[in-house]
This record gives sequence, structure tokens and C-alpha cells, in this order.
Amino acid sequence: MSGHSKWATIRRKKGAIDAKRGKIFTKIIREISTAARLGGGNVDGNPRLRLVVDKARAANMPKDTIQRAIQKGAGGGEGSSFEEVVYEGYGPGGVAILVEALTDNRARTVSEVRHAFTKHGGNLGAQGCVSHLFEKKGNIVLESVDGDKLMEAALDGGADDVIEDEGVFTVVTRPHDLESVKTALEKTGFAPRSAEITMQAATQVPLTGDAAESMVKLAEALEDLDDVQNVHANFDISAEELARLA
Repeated sequence: MSGHSKWATIRRKKGAIDAKRGKIFTKIIREISTAARLGGGNVDGNPRLRLVVDKARAANMPKDTIQRAIQKGAGGGEGSSFEEVVYEGYGPGGVAILVEALTDNRARTVSEVRHAFTKHGGNLGAQGCVSHLFEKKGNIVLESVDGDKLMEAALDGGADDVIEDEGVFTVVTRPHDLESVKTALEKTGFAPRSAEITMQAATQVPLTGDAAESMVKLAEALEDLDDVQNVHANFDISAEELARLA
């Protein structure tokens, strides 16, 4: 497996820490409000909202907090002020980076994103400079399962692939198949840890040493920004190197 998959595992652990200090709640609330504003507050009739609500529940967000976020978005309240913005740029070693943000102040957000890039050896690029290197995919994450049974159930349900890294399994789907594959897995007895639409890179850039360290710091700096929802990058750092940096 590529080191980038290992980085996904580190991000999940970091997400658990962020949840404890409330940081991840702030980001998820923005996602919920925006999804409700764009597609309505009915979870059953809004696939995007349904996925985000599942994400909120997995993070142990209180039910009333979820409901308030839905109402704010659907009712044109706080959530209506956020807009979706995607920034593109390059990291150390020429790594391609996509940054997805929800912001109520474009000037503030682009300034913060540019500062993070510059501080850690990258540079913010023009729109379209790296997006062609990524493809939208669905990712369903499971842990502590029988890999063979999961593979059979996932492929029968319409998944494209199943990737394993240190006991963590990622079922890869086409974006429009994400929900149907997740439902098929649940009917077979599996309990996904998370399910989301992500951006998968077509190629990977191997990094070691100082470049690897700078890239990890850049990714962390971007993900720590309040307005940033997701960071996608095509770096490949070995598990050993990531362990050293951690």
C-alpha cells in the first residue's frame, strides 16, 4: 500500500482528537447547513445531507446539534452565508493539492490558505492547475472485518475496489454508487465507519526526508484552518517515514 493510505489512517486518528476539542463539530455543522440549504432539510430526500448526518453521528455529535444545523441551513439562517470554494496548488516536490473550503469570507480564507502554502514550501496556483489529476470517488471505510467476505459483498454491491491498510479497509465506488454500495454492505451485516465522496489522484509523488516533513506540516496546517473542509493531495510517503514524522 502507498504511504498516502497510511496518511488517511493518521487523519482518522487526528479526527478523533479534533472531535474531543470540538473542532470537527464546527466543520461538520457547516457541511450540514450547506447541504440542507442546497438540497433541503429532508434527510431521506437529500443524499448529500444524509451522508453528512451519518458523519456527524459517527463523530458522536448530539442529535439536537444536528437538527439545529439542518434547520439553520434549510431555513436560510447561518448556513446560507457559507459558499463552497476549491483552491488548487503545489506542495513540496511538486505534489498536487486540492483544498475544499466552506467560507463566509473569501478574502480571509484565500489569505489563510495562501499563508499555509507559502510557510510550508508550497504555492497556491490558478484554478484548474491540478484538478485534472484527480477523479471524484466514493470511499466507505470499515475496520476489523473479514477482508474476503467484505470483498465479495462490496463487488456484489457494485463497488469498484477494496483497499486494505493495517486492518483498515476502504471500499472504493463511483460517486453515484456510494449510497447503494453502503446500503448493500449494511444489509450484509457490515457497519461502515464512514462513507464520503473524495478526490482520488491518478498518480502519486513519492516523498522522503525534508520534502516529506514539509508536506505533512503543510497538510496539517491546511486541515487545521476553520474554513477548510477537506484536503486532497497526491503525495506518497512510506509508512516508516510517516511513523518517524509522527
